[in-house]
Parts: sequence; C-alpha cells; structure tokens
Amino acid sequence: MIFAARAHVLADLTARGLASPASVTALENHCSERRWWLEQWPDGAPYIAGLIAQDVQDALADQFGRHRPEGLWPVCLDCEGPVHALHIEPDLGGPDPRWICEESGSVIAFLGELGELR
Repeated sequence: MIFAARAHVLADLTARGLASPASVTALENHCSERRWWLEQWPDGAPYIAGLIAQDVQDALADQFGRHRPEGLWPVCLDCEGPVHALHIEPDLGGPDPRWICEESGSVIAFLGELGELR
C-alpha cells in the first residue's frame, strides 16, 4: 500500500518536474510516517495515498514557501490568471484521491496521473 502510494506521488512530482532530492526526501519521510500510521489504523488503507500526497504538498509549501512554484506543487496548468495550486479531494485523501483546481473546482487528474490527463 505504501509503495503504491509512493509511486503515485513520485509520478506526479516527476510529471511537474519537481522530483528533486528535497521533494523525494520529503516523500520518503512521509511514507515512513504514514507506514506507522497505517499499522495503527489498518482500516485507513484507502486514504493513505491521498494523505501522503497532502503531506508532501504541505512539506514543499513549508520548505519553499507558497510564492514559489516548488511550494505550490502541483501548480494548475489549466487556468489562465494567477498561479495557483491543485489540492487533493476528498480532504481525508481517499478513496480514489484526485487533484482539484483551487480556482475552478475542476478535476484535473487522479493521483499519479498528472502527466496523463489535462
């Protein structure tokens, strides 16, 4: 479960050109933390991928700031106007987490498919 979640988040980081050492380290750290969380709450398995994506998104925002593209991962490429981020829905990360545009509310892609759907 954790490895599949890691693969989805890494695919989305890669699709947006942000699979840097810092972002991959954040991903690894949050996978490790969520592994413990999943051991404590096995029924949380459907939520784990979205939660890890949210964790990495928050870590990058904390590390780089929300005014830089690295801190807004993933940036919406579908809208005109000011740069803004996508967010995971449902809020608890699952089941079936997807990236939603903060401005339009449109589904942009399922987690792990940012490079495939637009």
